[in-house]
Amino acid sequence: METPLSKHLWWQEGVIYQIYPRSYKDSNQDGVGDLPGIIKRLDYLQWLGITAVWLSPVYPSPMADFGYDISDYQGIHPLFGTMQDFDRLIGEVHRRGMKLILDLVPNHTSDQHPWFLESRSSRDNPKRDWYIWSDPKPDGSLPNNWLSVFGGSGWEWDEPTQQYYYHAFLKEQPDLNWRNPAVQEAMFSVMRFWLDKGVDGFRVDVMWHMVKDARFRDNPVNPNYQPHMATYEQLLPVYSTDQPEVHELVMKMRHILDEYPERMMIGEIYLPIQQLVTYYGIDGKGAHLPFNFQLLQLPWDAQQIAAAIDQYEGVLPAGGWPNWVLGNHDQPRITSRVGKEQARVAAMLLLTLRGTPTIYYGDEICMRDVAIPFEEVQDPQGLNMPDKNLSRDPSRTPMQWDNSAFAGFSEARPWLRIAQNYSRENVSAQQNDPGTMLTLYRRLIQLRQQEPALMTGEYTPVYADKQVIGYMRKAGGADAFLILLNLSHRPAYIRLADEQLQGTVELATYPELEGIVVSGRINLNGDEGIIVRLKADQHS
Repeated sequence: METPLSKHLWWQEGVIYQIYPRSYKDSNQDGVGDLPGIIKRLDYLQWLGITAVWLSPVYPSPMADFGYDISDYQGIHPLFGTMQDFDRLIGEVHRRGMKLILDLVPNHTSDQHPWFLESRSSRDNPKRDWYIWSDPKPDGSLPNNWLSVFGGSGWEWDEPTQQYYYHAFLKEQPDLNWRNPAVQEAMFSVMRFWLDKGVDGFRVDVMWHMVKDARFRDNPVNPNYQPHMATYEQLLPVYSTDQPEVHELVMKMRHILDEYPERMMIGEIYLPIQQLVTYYGIDGKGAHLPFNFQLLQLPWDAQQIAAAIDQYEGVLPAGGWPNWVLGNHDQPRITSRVGKEQARVAAMLLLTLRGTPTIYYGDEICMRDVAIPFEEVQDPQGLNMPDKNLSRDPSRTPMQWDNSAFAGFSEARPWLRIAQNYSRENVSAQQNDPGTMLTLYRRLIQLRQQEPALMTGEYTPVYADKQVIGYMRKAGGADAFLILLNLSHRPAYIRLADEQLQGTVELATYPELEGIVVSGRINLNGDEGIIVRLKADQHS
């Protein structure tokens, strides 16, 4: 007999956890995290309830952008270990019933990649057209006004061949020319290499950047630019990103994945929601999960977030599966954005919304952004725009495991400094305390994974005002749940449309409320969220 969940795949039912490998666990005491270190901590992830691990890049790289400048797509950087370590990691992940998702960076390579070394060697090299080269304008100026995300022009002059090449990020990260079929085939071979090893999917870096306007037209000025914003935002990148042809490439990548059973693709796409959902592709033959970053970008405001959830649910294409993210390696941590108390509410939101949640390492123990003195800043985005306070280092600091020296991350001084409060905010201190953030995350994940309504059930909005978001989750004949979240610090008084509604608080941001019977009129303290199990006759 078919169960309500039997039609869903692992990436729809599960919980994804992002690991930034440099910062997770150092096994060889060089101050940098590595693959053997991750293997040592897989039991923790299994205990937490994680079902899929996403690894940021571990490929060979000069590390100009900490691994997003790749010099070999089919190797492992010695800093992280060996290919044997990677193979062991896949085996250990799978042995625990989890999946492994690998970062794929197809938009650009390192300038030390053999492909680019050939491409820049001469204008008539067979790989010249593997990258984006252009002559100066007749007056000797830049080919166009396209900017680099990391500051300055996106064009770099190559003196030996007397042309410019384009780089959307660092000059050490030249963009590939995805209009060239040979480039496509080379990258498809890379995908098959890792899929053959048993990788369960890819998170595709800057997917919307992969194709540029063939005519190199100038980007228009951004009328809403403000001085505090990154210089890249002075222009609207309408010709350097999100070109129509990118969807054909995503579909081709999807075809590669479909050659293997139950593999999946996540797309990193920072675009408005109406554009984002087009990356699901025609008839669902695009990315399985175009990353939805609304909870990263919106003000922490109940009405705005409630409206965004409803809008997202409304524009999803038929068969499109939602996903939600609170944090990643490029953004400030959720605890630093909304505060420690609201971070608990945010966890409940992430793990009760319809769709696949992605957790950023350390958010489950309330890790905060760490102040990195300028002389210790390593992130190129921070170094290139020091006056903008745009370094990503503060959200990439080492995982806080215990209260020993260097938080149990390493016995050597780590590559980035550790939070001063690590002796209190760490896994060991929180693991067996019922009131901690880690316990809350674990209980939320357990409840989500046990209840069909929370795992894959439908979403119905029921309440929203200036303080509170309320919605229901239902699935067939299974128990239904009402979720009420106070996104403010003040008490809230809720009167639901159905005042006869009645249920029991199954899980709350603070355990004292659990077991209480509530009805259609509910009071919540500030920073409080509850999950209410509804009586069987309360939903149909």
